[in-house]
Amino acid sequence: MKHKIMMIAALLCLVAAVTRAQEGAWSGELDIQGIKLPLVFHFNPDGCTMDSPSQGAKGIKAEKCITEDGKLKVTVAECGVTFEGYMWKNSIIGTFSQNGLSLPLTIKPGMPKVNRPQTPVAPFPYTTGEVSFKNGTFTLCGTLTLPQSYSKNTPVVLMVTGSGQQNRDEECFDHKPFAVIADALARQGIASLRYDDRGYNDPSVKFTDFITDDFKDDAAAGIAFLRNRFKTVGVLGHSEGGTIALMLAGEGKPDFIVSMAGMAVSGKETLLSQNRTALRSMGLSDDAVNDYCKVISDVFDKVAAGMNIDEVLQGYDDSSSLKPLISQAKQTFSVPYMRHLITVDVRKSLPNIKCPVLAVNGKLDMQVDYEANLGALEKGLVNARHETVAFDSLNHLFQHCTTGSVVEYQQIEETMSKDVLDKIASWINSLEQ
Repeated sequence: MKHKIMMIAALLCLVAAVTRAQEGAWSGELDIQGIKLPLVFHFNPDGCTMDSPSQGAKGIKAEKCITEDGKLKVTVAECGVTFEGYMWKNSIIGTFSQNGLSLPLTIKPGMPKVNRPQTPVAPFPYTTGEVSFKNGTFTLCGTLTLPQSYSKNTPVVLMVTGSGQQNRDEECFDHKPFAVIADALARQGIASLRYDDRGYNDPSVKFTDFITDDFKDDAAAGIAFLRNRFKTVGVLGHSEGGTIALMLAGEGKPDFIVSMAGMAVSGKETLLSQNRTALRSMGLSDDAVNDYCKVISDVFDKVAAGMNIDEVLQGYDDSSSLKPLISQAKQTFSVPYMRHLITVDVRKSLPNIKCPVLAVNGKLDMQVDYEANLGALEKGLVNARHETVAFDSLNHLFQHCTTGSVVEYQQIEETMSKDVLDKIASWINSLEQ
């Protein structure tokens, strides 16, 4: 009996020790066929959350418990994830499971360390200042970067971010692309204004209620603001921001534009291409991918025609293999932004563009196909001085990469290819000649 009591006491001490140790951030990496996927668990006395940095997911609610024998068990119901492991020295060694897949995972105290060597660090050979401008009821706050000895004749670019609510640096995966671009341009004598998207850091603003045209109007207000200080005002946009740059150029507002991985074909075609790429990455056969895409295309067409998404999906049996697609479609098209995006198509306005255009894309861009979009620009920009450039081995963020997958973005130290930065700066400066 005495030995039994001692054993129970020892187990209780072990559980208590494990519980105390598991506080703060613990991180590790999954190895999925050679692709490293970092995970972070944030433990606290009340429970825990999980981050997947490479997927841009943070604060996913999870539950944890400690079994009588000292095993830690974490359950992330939202993702169908479990992690079970035992404490060994300064690590928890265990197994990660999701949808029937099980992989070894060891986590240790601390956040994963990332290196972003291109992020600008003071002191700078240029000046920066906080500015703001208005569009209706919204005040857009940003950073104006001014090169040395700037004047009214210094060219300036307004930077427009891609889809989703982002800050002025277009910050993602600890990268700050717009800060890097602003730094590179200023060193080449070009001014810039980058600004936070409307409602940034304001939880009362429902960002998905806005559409691309709203963001275009915000950018137009930024152009008007810069006109008070500069003679030559251009727009540099990335992804959706590149589309907005083209839209503004079609209206004759900027003096030049730079489209970085901008969508020139329709939103429907872009989303369909993204779905096709995702389905192929899952290992589906060409026939299966084509069947799925036929359904997706039909849904897009009906939503674009104004049908309610629930009406559109009534014709499909959600108990079939289409159930995941139907569930995703309901979520996607429940917001005005996505319903509008599939109708966006700048091709019809391209002949109206008269200002100079530089369009750059990466050949390994898995989000905006370079051939389709640069091809559309070459065909449509019949009245504008323009140049289109496709860079080898670059992804949607213009990083040198292996596959172009979104999962790589966080794992790559480079924020943006120097070749792309140099091309943009030299092209803008060539406009003065």
